[in-house]
Amino acid sequence: MSYQGKFRVWRGDDSGGALEDFTVEVNEGEVVLDIIHRLQATQAPDLAVRWNCKAGKCGSCSAEINGRPRLLCMTRMSIFEESETITVTPMRAFPIIRDLVTDVSFNYTKAREVPSFAPPKDLAPGEYRMQQVDVERSQEFRKCIECFLCQNTCHVVRDHEENKEAFSGPRFLMRVAELEMHPLDTADRVDQAQEEHGLGLCNITKCCSEVCPEHIHITDNALIPMKERVADRKYDPIVWLGNKLFKRS
Repeated sequence: MSYQGKFRVWRGDDSGGALEDFTVEVNEGEVVLDIIHRLQATQAPDLAVRWNCKAGKCGSCSAEINGRPRLLCMTRMSIFEESETITVTPMRAFPIIRDLVTDVSFNYTKAREVPSFAPPKDLAPGEYRMQQVDVERSQEFRKCIECFLCQNTCHVVRDHEENKEAFSGPRFLMRVAELEMHPLDTADRVDQAQEEHGLGLCNITKCCSEVCPEHIHITDNALIPMKERVADRKYDPIVWLGNKLFKRS
């Protein structure tokens, strides 16, 4: 079964652009990326879109569909009414290159700012030992495909461009949390999260968790635990007294 679907797709570049209307054939079982490819093949051969695996694992085809950050390849056409006009726009939080393609280099800059895993110096490769519970705690975070939908939907940078320098975003605060929770990591990530990565700017609205295609509980399992560790260090009276008595940093 097929029908003629109505679409509004953003066309333009960093100098400006607008939504353009298209009518495209939609077949049973298709996803939005299929429609974008058909649109390229039949009506707009110069339409720019970033994609790779078409299996929801590379994170390349991130965009906004009817205003919600989604993967084009994982958004089935069956969730929309046949009479509905579907709007496809680029991710709003990042600079536009052309059409549906955005410049996500901000995320790679922030990734480089997170110090790597720091095991004990006297522990050689192959000697790492961890409890299964510690493995499971961080395993969830490693499902991240770096689609950057969480970065895009986070209003700290989505609505406030000026925060980008001070705020790493949920994806990389999650990485800091993963390392902080690692039993063999010797680096102090608590002050780092607050002072260098802008953890305090996050107000835990959970919008990052809501758009994650891997269903990672970013807020509950990464951001809130890190905030609790920061609060313990700064405001817990017992911790404060211990720091004073034993001169811990």
